[in-house]
Amino acid sequence: MEPTRKNPNIDMAIYAITGVDRIEAIQNDLCAFRCDEPDTDFRNDVSRKEYGISGICQQCQDNLFGRD
Repeated sequence: MEPTRKNPNIDMAIYAITGVDRIEAIQNDLCAFRCDEPDTDFRNDVSRKEYGISGICQQCQDNLFGRD
């Protein structure tokens, strides 16, 4: 999947806070929340789009935002 483009300063801030390179995580089907088994089989287009924005896998999105 292709990560969305952000201002480089945003990506640097995300890395400074989380220690995760959002772009690298998305390109390698990993989760920016560093979960052990990232779920990149997305339920719908909204969840897939969110992954491109944040790098958060389906399971972690469900935990963060709720399933619906």
